[in-house]
Amino acid sequence: MISPDPVAGGLRHPDRFFIGGQWVRPSAGSVFSVTDSATEELFLTVPEAQAADMDAAVAAAHRAFHEGPWPRLSHAERAGYLRAIAAGIRERAEDFGQLSPRQSGMLYSMATYMTGEYAGAFEYYAGLADSYPFEEPMQAAYGGFGLLVREPVGVVGAIIPWNGPLSLMTYKIAPALIAGCTVVIKASPESPGEAYVMAEIAEAAGLPPGVVNVLTADREVSELLVRDPRVDKITFTGSTSAGRRIASLCGERIARCTLELGGKSAAVVLDDADIAEAAAVLGNAECILTGQVCSSLTRVVVTGDRHDALVAALADTFSRVKVGNPYAPDTQMGPLATQRALDRVSGYIAKGTSGGAKLAFGGGRPKDLEHGWYIEPTLFGDVDNRSVIAQEEIFGPVLSVIRARDEEDAVRIANDTNYGLNASVFTPDVDRARQVAARLQSGTVGHNTLASDFGIGFGGFKQSGIGREGGIAGLLPFLESKTIVLREAPARYR
Repeated sequence: MISPDPVAGGLRHPDRFFIGGQWVRPSAGSVFSVTDSATEELFLTVPEAQAADMDAAVAAAHRAFHEGPWPRLSHAERAGYLRAIAAGIRERAEDFGQLSPRQSGMLYSMATYMTGEYAGAFEYYAGLADSYPFEEPMQAAYGGFGLLVREPVGVVGAIIPWNGPLSLMTYKIAPALIAGCTVVIKASPESPGEAYVMAEIAEAAGLPPGVVNVLTADREVSELLVRDPRVDKITFTGSTSAGRRIASLCGERIARCTLELGGKSAAVVLDDADIAEAAAVLGNAECILTGQVCSSLTRVVVTGDRHDALVAALADTFSRVKVGNPYAPDTQMGPLATQRALDRVSGYIAKGTSGGAKLAFGGGRPKDLEHGWYIEPTLFGDVDNRSVIAQEEIFGPVLSVIRARDEEDAVRIANDTNYGLNASVFTPDVDRARQVAARLQSGTVGHNTLASDFGIGFGGFKQSGIGREGGIAGLLPFLESKTIVLREAPARYR
């Protein structure tokens, strides 16, 4: 069995920040302590950024954008750096595998396997240097020669959450860099390690000083990043409440922002769906990262006469889930990330029970696990869609099964939420799935599966966010469009 490495992720400079191309000492001695989610033992300490540190990072990114070579390089030249970063991610797969399980409870097998996807994302955005029309000739309305030019938005503040930080960094940094932006990465105090590895990869790739800067900060200092007039755009993934605050601060100075926020996503199980197959998909998907995924399909909407059969099938799926050490090859679900997360999930389970829902499986700590922030996969049946557990994001492995009268009622219930991040339709009929998908108010709709596709684009309707990440859609927020009208065509177009 793979075991955790005593040196956390092979980090070379965990006591410093990466600012202006250098590993610099923090301005103060305060630190964040990260505890192993499976053992409850301290394994990593990083410095806590103060106002002076954030100012230095923003100044470095601002200088790199306005005075450095980065935005003036060709897209093809920048693509070379992105490909070097992709190679670095693949080389450091084991280091990412040592960090993610201990910080967030992610399975070691998943943490190492997924590095290939994220390396591929950097290569995808590098490829846009040749295929994306960053400059297009246009017909000028009143004569002359028109150009539509897409230029970098400027300095980007990237605020990264604790769950899946490598993934969420990738889909912020890669498009920002190919666009020509410079970046300040604000890592989460709960899981800063991946950002440190990314800084080391950027350093090894030879990025010009200040193009990528990394520090870890709490909310007060993070707000300085959002407020700073030298920062042209904020890209944030996290809670809807934090997103509201960031949007209001950006609104005060008309700063650009992309917000990928919470979810309370619905799986609509239609009357022709295979109950056993739906239960297997939904039950196993909810164990991914111990349910700490914003796109989790946590509300399962099914017609009333099939409710009990689906609850029984889901309970059977959950009963087979192996919960335990995220490094063990047979483990299917690890711990929650923190004690605070465990308290939150346990609190919602108590509210579900007291609110009249039927606890059909789980709800407590696995009996054979004395240490770590573990919780059983938990299932509620007969859930009222107006209840707390049906309307609020729990961020843990808790499913709610809700009765609907028919397809029309199921769609109504699925849309009866403040969120609109993800959804899925379970039916063997692809045409029926497409018709129902058109009626669901959600940024993504899958068919018989949990489907979040960052190759196409990911983001939410309603209070699940603003903007998209991944694919071409994820590049656009890092670009500003400029119209240029010339008296005649320049040399390259003649």
